[in-house]
Amino acid sequence: MLPSYCYMLEMANLGTVTRIEVDGESRFRKVIGIDETFLKGPYKGVLLVATAQDGNSKCYPITWVIVDSENDDSWTWFLTRMKEVIGDTDELVFVSDRAKSIKNFVSTVFNNAQHSAYAWHVAHNVKNKFKCSDIMGSYWKAVNAYRVEEFNGYMTEISRRYPRVSEYLENEVGFEKWSTCHFPGLRYNITTTNMVESLNSMLVNAREFPYITLLDVIQAKMSKWWNKRWEIGVGLTSPLTPKREDELRGRFAVANGLLTTQLNNVTFHVRGGALDGVVDTQNSTCSCREFDIDRLPCVHAIAAA
Repeated sequence: MLPSYCYMLEMANLGTVTRIEVDGESRFRKVIGIDETFLKGPYKGVLLVATAQDGNSKCYPITWVIVDSENDDSWTWFLTRMKEVIGDTDELVFVSDRAKSIKNFVSTVFNNAQHSAYAWHVAHNVKNKFKCSDIMGSYWKAVNAYRVEEFNGYMTEISRRYPRVSEYLENEVGFEKWSTCHFPGLRYNITTTNMVESLNSMLVNAREFPYITLLDVIQAKMSKWWNKRWEIGVGLTSPLTPKREDELRGRFAVANGLLTTQLNNVTFHVRGGALDGVVDTQNSTCSCREFDIDRLPCVHAIAAA
């Protein structure tokens, strides 16, 4: 809304110059889900949405736009306008379905960003194409595996029972597009676009409204969200968000029972849990790879601290 206000200010007062600057501090994890929802009623059109997560794993909407249809021009325009707001860095990750057009548009507009497939969409395709619902448990374990060795174990099970599924996941989709341990960028533990779908579900009735009324509904809902989060934020006494603090408290309880051996000034061997860990405190890494991928200290890192 601020850019629009500045524009109207310049139009109403000839000679007025306005400029908006923002600091470089990120308010959200740079993993962005993009999706569309088709509008109903007599007005039709498509609502394109991009959202991320904040530090408390809550939806952080970035861009909304209503277009006449989902086509090349609308996706390009949508992504170009978003790029003007968030920039383009190699830290950005886009999560979407496997629609080739979306992937191509992301690559064209955001030259430095990574693209990740929507793990649920991949699972849906696998079930429909190969009729193999009974191995989806192994698939989801492979999706969420932090270590390649663990991932390979689940893929061996899938390959043994459904060789064509294994070939599809590796060659047609690509391990790096859907598995946590193979993804080359910083995706944290986000593998789906649930954050986008929750926004779409919020608008299930408003999709039949006229465009202006729909945008008013979105604006009112966002104002309510931000105000509630502000109220929570001003009451915090910890530098951590409530969700991250709860996670770390649970890990502290586990870490207290682990045995730690210092190998050198920055390296520790931690034993006693379901999996041993070798922690590098200087580089914030652990052989379990949870610390590396989630960017939140694992139980081994906490024990070594």
